[in-house]
Amino acid sequence: MGATAGSFEVEAQTKMSRTDLAFRDRRPPVQFGIVLLPNFTLTAFSGFVDLLRLASDDADLSKPVRCAWTIVGETLTPVRASCGIQVQPWQTFDEAGRFDYVVVIGGLLHSGPGVGDAALRFIRRAADASSTLVGICTGVFALSSAGVMDGHRVCVSWFHYWDYVGRFPHVDESLLVADRLFAIDGRRITCSGGRASIDVAAAILQRHIDVATVQKALRILLVEDAQRPSAPQPHPPGTEPVTHPRVKRVVHLMEQHIGRPLSMQELADRVEVSVRQLQRLFKTQTGESPLAYARRMRLKTAAWLLTDSERTVADIAATCGFSDASHMGREFRREYGVAPNVYRAKRGRLPAGVRGNEKAHATGQLSSSTFNSPQTALSTARHAPD
Repeated sequence: MGATAGSFEVEAQTKMSRTDLAFRDRRPPVQFGIVLLPNFTLTAFSGFVDLLRLASDDADLSKPVRCAWTIVGETLTPVRASCGIQVQPWQTFDEAGRFDYVVVIGGLLHSGPGVGDAALRFIRRAADASSTLVGICTGVFALSSAGVMDGHRVCVSWFHYWDYVGRFPHVDESLLVADRLFAIDGRRITCSGGRASIDVAAAILQRHIDVATVQKALRILLVEDAQRPSAPQPHPPGTEPVTHPRVKRVVHLMEQHIGRPLSMQELADRVEVSVRQLQRLFKTQTGESPLAYARRMRLKTAAWLLTDSERTVADIAATCGFSDASHMGREFRREYGVAPNVYRAKRGRLPAGVRGNEKAHATGQLSSSTFNSPQTALSTARHAPD
Protein backbone atom coordinates (compact mmCIF):
# COMPACT_ATOMS: atom_id res chain seq x y z
CA MET A 1 0.00 0.00 0.00
CA GLY A 2 1.37 3.46 -0.91
CA ALA A 3 2.15 6.09 1.64
CA THR A 4 -0.74 8.40 2.58
CA ALA A 5 -0.61 12.17 2.64
CA GLY A 6 -0.81 11.97 6.45
CA SER A 7 2.26 9.72 6.68
CA PHE A 8 4.25 12.09 4.46
CA GLU A 9 3.24 14.97 6.78
CA VAL A 10 4.32 13.09 9.92
CA GLU A 11 7.64 12.14 8.29
CA ALA A 12 8.24 15.72 7.21
CA GLN A 13 7.50 17.03 10.72
CA THR A 14 9.86 14.42 12.21
CA LYS A 15 12.65 15.45 9.84
CA MET A 16 12.06 19.13 10.68
CA SER A 17 12.14 18.34 14.39
CA ARG A 18 15.41 16.46 14.04
CA THR A 19 16.83 19.28 11.94
CA ASP A 20 15.82 21.86 14.55
CA LEU A 21 17.44 19.83 17.35
CA ALA A 22 20.59 19.31 15.31
CA PHE A 23 20.76 23.05 14.62
CA ARG A 24 20.36 23.83 18.33
CA ASP A 25 23.15 21.41 19.18
CA ARG A 26 25.44 23.14 16.66
CA ARG A 27 24.96 26.53 18.25
CA PRO A 28 27.85 27.83 20.35
CA PRO A 29 27.48 26.80 23.98
CA VAL A 30 26.00 29.33 26.41
CA GLN A 31 28.95 30.76 28.32
CA PHE A 32 28.83 31.11 32.13
CA GLY A 33 31.50 32.89 34.15
CA ILE A 34 31.30 31.99 37.83
CA VAL A 35 32.76 34.23 40.55
CA LEU A 36 33.14 32.63 43.98
CA LEU A 37 33.29 35.11 46.85
CA PRO A 38 35.23 34.31 50.04
CA ASN A 39 33.27 31.90 52.28
CA PHE A 40 30.81 31.12 49.48
CA THR A 41 28.06 28.55 50.06
CA LEU A 42 29.02 25.21 48.54
CA THR A 43 25.41 24.06 48.07
CA ALA A 44 24.55 27.10 45.97
CA PHE A 45 27.64 26.59 43.80
CA SER A 46 27.39 22.84 43.33
CA GLY A 47 23.64 22.87 42.66
CA PHE A 48 24.00 25.51 39.95
CA VAL A 49 27.02 23.93 38.24
CA ASP A 50 25.73 20.38 38.38
CA LEU A 51 22.55 21.30 36.55
CA LEU A 52 24.65 23.03 33.87
CA ARG A 53 26.83 19.92 33.60
CA LEU A 54 23.96 17.46 33.33
CA ALA A 55 22.00 19.55 30.82
CA SER A 56 25.05 20.34 28.71
CA ASP A 57 25.74 16.89 27.30
CA ASP A 58 24.15 13.49 26.71
CA ALA A 59 25.07 10.06 28.05
CA ASP A 60 26.56 11.47 31.26
CA LEU A 61 29.75 12.60 29.52
CA SER A 62 29.73 16.07 31.14
CA LYS A 63 31.18 17.78 28.07
CA PRO A 64 30.45 21.50 27.57
CA VAL A 65 28.31 21.03 24.46
CA ARG A 66 25.18 23.09 25.13
CA CYS A 67 26.72 25.31 27.79
CA ALA A 68 30.18 25.94 29.22
CA TRP A 69 31.29 27.27 32.58
CA THR A 70 34.49 28.91 33.76
CA ILE A 71 35.43 29.79 37.33
CA VAL A 72 37.10 33.20 37.36
CA GLY A 73 38.85 35.11 40.13
CA GLU A 74 41.24 37.94 40.85
CA THR A 75 44.08 35.39 41.01
CA LEU A 76 44.34 31.62 40.68
CA THR A 77 44.57 31.26 44.45
CA PRO A 78 41.93 28.78 45.72
CA VAL A 79 38.80 30.33 47.20
CA ARG A 80 37.60 28.83 50.48
CA ALA A 81 33.94 27.88 50.88
CA SER A 82 32.19 28.41 54.20
CA CYS A 83 32.54 24.66 54.89
CA GLY A 84 36.33 24.76 54.34
CA ILE A 85 36.50 23.18 50.87
CA GLN A 86 38.63 25.21 48.46
CA VAL A 87 38.01 25.74 44.74
CA GLN A 88 40.69 27.13 42.42
CA PRO A 89 39.68 29.63 39.71
CA TRP A 90 40.53 28.61 36.16
CA GLN A 91 41.10 32.11 34.80
CA THR A 92 41.80 35.53 36.23
CA PHE A 93 39.47 38.45 35.66
CA ASP A 94 42.00 39.96 33.25
CA GLU A 95 42.23 36.74 31.21
CA ALA A 96 38.49 36.15 31.00
CA GLY A 97 36.58 36.99 27.85
CA ARG A 98 32.93 37.90 27.53
CA PHE A 99 30.32 35.63 29.11
CA ASP A 100 26.61 35.38 28.40
CA TYR A 101 26.03 35.09 32.15
CA VAL A 102 28.23 36.17 35.04
CA VAL A 103 27.19 34.32 38.19
CA VAL A 104 28.35 35.68 41.56
CA ILE A 105 27.97 33.25 44.46
CA GLY A 106 28.30 34.50 48.03
CA GLY A 107 27.92 33.03 51.49
CA LEU A 108 28.98 34.25 54.92
CA LEU A 109 28.68 38.01 55.38
CA HIS A 110 30.43 38.57 58.69
CA SER A 111 33.46 36.29 58.44
CA GLY A 112 36.65 36.80 56.46
CA PRO A 113 37.35 39.29 53.66
CA GLY A 114 34.51 40.82 51.68
CA VAL A 115 34.26 41.28 47.95
CA GLY A 116 37.42 42.87 46.52
CA ASP A 117 37.78 45.87 44.22
CA ALA A 118 38.92 43.64 41.35
CA ALA A 119 35.72 41.60 41.54
CA LEU A 120 33.60 44.77 41.60
CA ARG A 121 35.41 46.08 38.50
CA PHE A 122 34.85 42.75 36.75
CA ILE A 123 31.13 42.85 37.56
CA ARG A 124 30.83 46.39 36.19
CA ARG A 125 32.73 45.38 33.06
CA ALA A 126 30.34 42.46 32.54
CA ALA A 127 27.35 44.78 32.94
CA ASP A 128 28.84 47.17 30.36
CA ALA A 129 29.28 44.21 27.99
CA SER A 130 25.55 43.39 28.35
CA SER A 131 26.13 40.12 30.14
CA THR A 132 23.25 38.93 32.29
CA LEU A 133 24.31 39.19 35.93
CA VAL A 134 23.22 36.53 38.40
CA GLY A 135 23.58 36.97 42.16
CA ILE A 136 23.12 33.83 44.26
CA CYS A 137 22.88 33.83 48.06
CA THR A 138 24.78 36.92 49.25
CA GLY A 139 26.27 37.33 45.79
CA VAL A 140 23.56 39.96 45.32
CA PHE A 141 25.39 42.11 47.92
CA ALA A 142 28.38 42.20 45.57
CA LEU A 143 26.17 43.17 42.61
CA SER A 144 24.65 45.97 44.67
CA SER A 145 28.08 47.12 45.87
CA ALA A 146 29.16 47.30 42.22
CA GLY A 147 26.23 49.63 41.53
CA VAL A 148 24.63 47.43 38.87
CA MET A 149 21.29 46.74 40.61
CA ASP A 150 19.86 50.27 40.60
CA GLY A 151 16.23 50.15 39.48
CA HIS A 152 16.15 46.34 39.46
CA ARG A 153 14.37 43.95 41.79
CA VAL A 154 16.68 42.34 44.35
CA CYS A 155 15.91 38.92 45.83
CA VAL A 156 17.55 38.09 49.16
CA SER A 157 17.01 35.34 51.70
CA TRP A 158 14.65 36.23 54.56
CA PHE A 159 17.63 35.50 56.82
CA HIS A 160 19.69 38.33 55.27
CA TYR A 161 16.91 40.87 54.71
CA TRP A 162 17.99 43.24 57.48
CA ASP A 163 21.64 42.72 56.63
CA TYR A 164 20.86 44.01 53.15
CA VAL A 165 18.79 46.96 54.37
CA GLY A 166 21.51 47.86 56.85
CA ARG A 167 24.25 47.76 54.22
CA PHE A 168 22.19 49.53 51.54
CA PRO A 169 19.93 51.86 53.55
CA HIS A 170 18.78 53.86 50.53
CA VAL A 171 17.37 50.83 48.70
CA ASP A 172 13.84 51.16 47.36
CA GLU A 173 12.10 48.55 49.52
CA SER A 174 9.40 48.07 46.89
CA LEU A 175 12.13 46.45 44.76
CA LEU A 176 13.38 44.22 47.58
CA VAL A 177 12.08 40.63 47.41
CA ALA A 178 12.54 38.32 50.39
CA ASP A 179 9.40 36.21 50.16
CA ARG A 180 10.24 34.37 46.91
CA LEU A 181 12.98 31.99 45.78
CA PHE A 182 14.38 34.17 43.01
CA ALA A 183 13.62 37.15 40.81
CA ILE A 184 14.25 37.71 37.11
CA ASP A 185 14.37 41.36 36.05
CA GLY A 186 15.75 41.76 32.55
CA ARG A 187 19.50 41.16 32.59
CA ARG A 188 19.52 40.88 36.38
CA ILE A 189 18.70 37.61 38.14
CA THR A 190 18.94 37.30 41.90
CA CYS A 191 18.37 34.24 44.06
CA SER A 192 17.91 33.62 47.78
CA GLY A 193 20.48 30.80 47.68
CA GLY A 194 20.65 27.18 48.79
CA ARG A 195 18.69 24.67 46.77
CA ALA A 196 17.04 27.51 44.82
CA SER A 197 20.27 27.80 42.81
CA ILE A 198 19.09 24.69 40.95
CA ASP A 199 15.79 26.41 40.15
CA VAL A 200 17.61 29.48 38.84
CA ALA A 201 19.90 27.35 36.67
CA ALA A 202 16.86 25.56 35.24
CA ALA A 203 15.09 28.84 34.47
CA ILE A 204 18.17 30.17 32.66
CA LEU A 205 18.81 26.98 30.71
CA GLN A 206 15.23 26.80 29.48
CA ARG A 207 15.89 30.04 27.62
CA HIS A 208 18.48 28.25 25.48
CA ILE A 209 17.92 24.47 25.70
CA ASP A 210 14.81 22.39 25.08
CA VAL A 211 12.73 21.85 28.20
CA ALA A 212 12.96 18.03 28.01
CA THR A 213 16.75 18.15 28.36
CA VAL A 214 16.55 20.43 31.39
CA GLN A 215 13.87 18.25 33.00
CA LYS A 216 16.03 15.16 32.45
CA ALA A 217 18.92 16.90 34.22
CA LEU A 218 16.62 17.77 37.12
CA ARG A 219 15.46 14.16 37.42
CA ILE A 220 19.07 12.95 37.54
CA LEU A 221 19.56 15.30 40.51
CA LEU A 222 16.40 13.76 42.02
CA VAL A 223 14.60 17.09 41.74
CA GLU A 224 11.05 16.41 40.67
CA ASP A 225 10.39 19.80 39.16
CA ALA A 226 12.02 23.21 39.18
CA GLN A 227 10.30 25.88 41.25
CA ARG A 228 8.97 29.04 39.62
CA PRO A 229 10.29 32.45 40.73
CA SER A 230 7.02 33.13 42.55
CA ALA A 231 7.44 30.08 44.82
CA PRO A 232 7.74 31.19 48.48
CA GLN A 233 10.89 30.77 50.51
CA PRO A 234 10.61 28.13 53.27
CA HIS A 235 9.27 29.47 56.57
CA PRO A 236 11.87 30.59 59.13
CA PRO A 237 12.56 28.42 62.18
CA GLY A 238 10.14 29.01 65.00
CA THR A 239 7.15 29.92 62.85
CA GLU A 240 4.12 27.71 62.55
CA PRO A 241 4.23 26.09 59.09
CA VAL A 242 1.53 27.22 56.69
CA THR A 243 0.84 25.56 53.38
CA HIS A 244 -0.69 28.25 51.21
CA PRO A 245 2.09 30.05 49.30
CA ARG A 246 0.47 33.48 49.61
CA VAL A 247 0.08 33.13 53.36
CA LYS A 248 3.74 32.04 53.61
CA ARG A 249 4.79 35.15 51.74
CA VAL A 250 2.66 37.39 53.97
CA VAL A 251 4.27 35.88 57.08
CA HIS A 252 7.71 36.63 55.61
CA LEU A 253 6.63 40.20 54.85
CA MET A 254 5.42 40.64 58.42
CA GLU A 255 8.78 39.45 59.75
CA GLN A 256 10.73 41.70 57.41
CA HIS A 257 8.70 44.76 58.39
CA ILE A 258 8.26 44.02 62.08
CA GLY A 259 9.54 47.50 62.97
CA ARG A 260 7.38 49.20 60.34
CA PRO A 261 4.24 47.07 60.03
CA LEU A 262 2.60 47.03 56.60
CA SER A 263 -1.10 47.79 56.30
CA MET A 264 -3.58 45.12 55.23
CA GLN A 265 -3.85 46.79 51.83
CA GLU A 266 -0.08 46.78 51.38
CA LEU A 267 0.16 43.10 52.35
CA ALA A 268 -2.66 42.20 49.97
CA ASP A 269 -1.09 44.18 47.14
CA ARG A 270 2.27 42.47 47.65
CA VAL A 271 0.74 39.01 47.18
CA GLU A 272 -1.75 40.12 44.52
CA VAL A 273 -5.04 39.34 46.28
CA SER A 274 -7.81 41.48 47.73
CA VAL A 275 -7.85 42.32 51.42
CA ARG A 276 -10.96 40.19 51.83
CA GLN A 277 -9.29 37.18 50.17
CA LEU A 278 -6.19 37.60 52.32
CA GLN A 279 -8.21 37.72 55.53
CA ARG A 280 -10.08 34.56 54.54
CA LEU A 281 -6.91 32.69 53.56
CA PHE A 282 -5.13 33.72 56.75
CA LYS A 283 -8.02 32.71 58.96
CA THR A 284 -8.16 29.29 57.28
CA GLN A 285 -4.41 28.69 57.59
CA THR A 286 -3.65 30.13 61.05
CA GLY A 287 -6.98 30.36 62.84
CA GLU A 288 -6.64 34.11 63.34
CA SER A 289 -6.66 37.35 61.39
CA PRO A 290 -3.48 38.78 59.78
CA LEU A 291 -3.49 41.70 62.22
CA ALA A 292 -3.76 39.40 65.26
CA TYR A 293 -0.97 37.19 63.92
CA ALA A 294 1.30 40.19 63.29
CA ARG A 295 0.55 41.64 66.73
CA ARG A 296 1.47 38.37 68.43
CA MET A 297 4.65 38.12 66.35
CA ARG A 298 5.72 41.59 67.51
CA LEU A 299 4.94 40.83 71.15
CA LYS A 300 6.81 37.52 71.00
CA THR A 301 9.88 39.32 69.66
CA ALA A 302 9.56 41.98 72.35
CA ALA A 303 9.34 39.29 75.05
CA TRP A 304 12.50 37.64 73.79
CA LEU A 305 14.39 40.94 73.63
CA LEU A 306 13.36 41.80 77.17
CA THR A 307 15.04 38.69 78.57
CA ASP A 308 17.92 38.28 76.10
CA SER A 309 19.17 41.81 75.47
CA GLU A 310 20.06 44.93 77.42
CA ARG A 311 18.02 47.23 75.20
CA THR A 312 15.62 49.66 76.88
CA VAL A 313 11.88 49.11 76.77
CA ALA A 314 11.52 52.21 74.57
CA ASP A 315 14.11 50.87 72.14
CA ILE A 316 12.42 47.47 72.02
CA ALA A 317 9.05 49.12 71.45
CA ALA A 318 10.40 51.03 68.45
CA THR A 319 12.13 47.93 67.07
CA CYS A 320 8.91 45.88 67.33
CA GLY A 321 6.69 48.46 65.67
CA PHE A 322 4.92 50.02 68.66
CA SER A 323 4.37 53.78 68.76
CA ASP A 324 6.09 54.12 72.15
CA ALA A 325 6.87 52.27 75.38
CA SER A 326 3.38 52.96 76.79
CA HIS A 327 1.73 51.45 73.74
CA MET A 328 3.88 48.32 74.01
CA GLY A 329 3.23 48.16 77.76
CA ARG A 330 -0.54 48.10 77.27
CA GLU A 331 -0.36 45.41 74.58
CA PHE A 332 2.18 43.42 76.57
CA ARG A 333 0.06 43.38 79.76
CA ARG A 334 -2.99 42.34 77.75
CA GLU A 335 -1.05 39.41 76.26
CA TYR A 336 1.15 38.30 79.19
CA GLY A 337 -0.62 39.71 82.23
CA VAL A 338 2.43 41.64 83.50
CA ALA A 339 4.30 44.81 82.58
CA PRO A 340 7.44 44.51 80.39
CA ASN A 341 9.76 45.48 83.28
CA VAL A 342 8.24 42.81 85.53
CA TYR A 343 8.59 40.24 82.75
CA ARG A 344 12.26 41.21 82.34
CA ALA A 345 12.92 41.06 86.10
CA LYS A 346 11.41 37.57 86.26
CA ARG A 347 13.42 36.53 83.14
CA GLY A 348 10.21 35.42 81.46
CA ARG A 349 8.94 33.36 84.42
CA LEU A 350 5.43 34.61 85.01
CA PRO A 351 4.11 34.90 88.56
CA ALA A 352 1.33 32.70 89.88
CA GLY A 353 -2.11 33.84 88.86
CA VAL A 354 -1.31 34.49 85.23
CA ARG A 355 -3.91 32.88 83.03
CA GLY A 356 -2.94 29.71 81.19
CA ASN A 357 -3.17 31.13 77.68
CA GLU A 358 -0.92 34.03 78.69
CA LYS A 359 1.62 31.63 80.17
CA ALA A 360 1.56 29.66 76.93
CA HIS A 361 2.31 32.85 75.01
CA ALA A 362 5.17 33.70 77.33
CA THR A 363 6.80 30.29 77.19
CA GLY A 364 6.56 30.08 73.40
CA GLN A 365 4.02 27.24 73.36
CA LEU A 366 1.37 29.06 71.36
CA SER A 367 1.05 27.33 68.01
CA SER A 368 0.67 30.48 65.95
CA SER A 369 3.45 32.43 67.64
CA THR A 370 6.67 33.14 65.86
CA PHE A 371 10.33 33.76 66.65
CA ASN A 372 10.63 30.78 68.97
CA SER A 373 14.20 30.56 67.71
CA PRO A 374 16.52 32.99 69.57
CA GLN A 375 18.75 33.17 66.48
CA THR A 376 15.82 34.32 64.33
CA ALA A 377 14.70 36.97 66.80
CA LEU A 378 18.24 38.22 67.32
CA SER A 379 18.88 38.49 63.57
CA THR A 380 15.71 40.51 63.10
CA ALA A 381 16.16 42.70 66.16
CA ARG A 382 19.85 43.34 65.57
CA HIS A 383 19.29 44.65 62.08
CA ALA A 384 15.94 46.36 62.47
CA PRO A 385 16.11 50.14 62.13
CA ASP A 386 15.64 51.98 65.41
